[in-house]
Amino acid sequence: MPSLRALHRAGHSIALVITRPDRPGHRQKITAPPVKVDALALGLEVLQPEKIREPSVVERVRALAPDVVVVVAYGQIIPPSLLAIPRLGVVNVHASLLPRHRGASPVAHAILAGDEETGVTIMRMDEQLDHGPVLASRSTSIGEHEDAASLTTRLAELGAELLVETLERLDGVVAVAQDDSAATVAPRLSKEKGELEWESGAHQIDRTVRALQPWPGATLPTKRGRVKVLSGHVEGDRYVPDIVQVPGKKPAPAKQVLGDA
Repeated sequence: MPSLRALHRAGHSIALVITRPDRPGHRQKITAPPVKVDALALGLEVLQPEKIREPSVVERVRALAPDVVVVVAYGQIIPPSLLAIPRLGVVNVHASLLPRHRGASPVAHAILAGDEETGVTIMRMDEQLDHGPVLASRSTSIGEHEDAASLTTRLAELGAELLVETLERLDGVVAVAQDDSAATVAPRLSKEKGELEWESGAHQIDRTVRALQPWPGATLPTKRGRVKVLSGHVEGDRYVPDIVQVPGKKPAPAKQVLGDA
């Protein structure tokens, strides 16, 4: 978790780390969230409530009397009762240049939209989804062949760096309201989003394959049935799969798997 590690390196006093409960992972083995693993390695206290709005959680945070609460990719709406606690507010690291791509899947939607650049925004949270005033932002180009997994990794590091810089001057930052008229929405992804047809066009297929890595993934119909396309490229007006995965099999070169299929 780059933001947690960056805050710790910068010398901030981290009173509590809140993350989701452990869940079944690969082969149904119970797996801890990455932020919990990092927090425990740093000797930090961890709380894993099912819901952040649980009264016991709010009271726990209130008792700590934090100056600021930092939220990164938490996945739940922060209730007003918690937003009101920290003296300097609740600060969120969001993986887009707000107000573009408000919502749960900003990285994927930036690629799906064909955006040439994206970035990270540090915002002060309010009761609406990704709506609060902007404290800082930083942009970066999206690589021609970059997928959501690699872009997410880059943005996480960029966001951690900008978060630390912003917190160092938080008392003096002038928050700027977002332009709601320019807002776009980036809703959660679904498996259906990845069920592609060749008629979608080469560039749309390419963007979708890259945007839906690693989940939910994109599939295309072949003589071997629908196969998951992990990577590919555009040649003229054609989309050419490079690495594919047949259900129940390991990823392999498309030419090897599909042949003339």
